[in-house]
Amino acid sequence: MLSLIQIFLLVLNVAQMIIIVHIILSWLINFQVISLSSPLVASIWDGLNRLLEPAYARIRSFLPSMGGIDLAPLIALLAIYAIRIILINNMAMFV
Repeated sequence: MLSLIQIFLLVLNVAQMIIIVHIILSWLINFQVISLSSPLVASIWDGLNRLLEPAYARIRSFLPSMGGIDLAPLIALLAIYAIRIILINNMAMFV
């Protein structure tokens, strides 16, 4: 059972890194450091959006409208951190 929890923690780490990459890439695009006219950047951006948009859409359905501020990535990261804390603190039950 401990192995399953460790695998789940690994999946959470990968999800966390994907969200952080998405956030950083969105900043770089918005501040025009990189451009979506590059095929590589456009394909990475499209892939990340397709991967994360279903999760973000569910989170956005619960959040109030904040104007132009999107808090869905922050809420997703906080949820990942909370799940990690719960799993790590209760890991002794599964040993």
